[in-house]
Amino acid sequence: MPAKSKAQQKAAGAALAAKRGEQPKSSLKGASKEMEKSMSEDALEDLAATKRKGLPARKE
Repeated sequence: MPAKSKAQQKAAGAALAAKRGEQPKSSLKGASKEMEKSMSEDALEDLAATKRKGLPARKE
C-alpha cells in the first residue's frame, strides 16, 4: 500500500528504523509510534518506499 502523503511516508520511515533497531523506540512520537506498534516490518517498508514526488504534504 503506497503512502498517501509525505507526512505518512516520513512517519513510516521513522517507525521502520525503530522496528529494525536503527534508532531508539523512545524517539518516536505520534503516528510513527502507533505505526511501529501496530504494523509489520513489511507493511512499513511498503509505506516508507513510496516515492515522495507528487504527494501532498499532508492528507486532507
